[in-house]
Amino acid sequence: MVHYQNPLNVVGCIPVTDDGRILLCKRNIEPRWGKWTLPAGFMELDETTSQGAARETDEEAGADIEMGRLFSVISVPRVAQVHLFYCARLRSETLNPGYETIEARLFQPADIPWDELAFRTVSITLQRYLEDRAAGSIQVHNIDLT
Repeated sequence: MVHYQNPLNVVGCIPVTDDGRILLCKRNIEPRWGKWTLPAGFMELDETTSQGAARETDEEAGADIEMGRLFSVISVPRVAQVHLFYCARLRSETLNPGYETIEARLFQPADIPWDELAFRTVSITLQRYLEDRAAGSIQVHNIDLT
């Protein structure tokens, strides 16, 4: 019998309002309790990566989104994970955070609490997103964190 150990997929999105504010969630669970993050979590069986990202956004923020295209794929071999983030448009500013979230809030890019972000993958994804937006061209980013 062969026993495989495979990386876990973490799926999430960058939910953005039409005026450019970004949705972040303050974590109510470990790891990194009390820190801000993009809505994301482990992919479940029988769902696509974008379905998982939409589910996590609903579970964590209670947000109604229109899923966009893939934005970043970040390999994190040290913790055996691959993080996939999608672009998403918020269809409504009404938020109803679930039990994993202390608070869900919309941030202007200048107000993002960079020092209070939970994970390096979230920081990198947000930085690349804002750089692309400033350049006027959203790209797909493939990043390896060592």
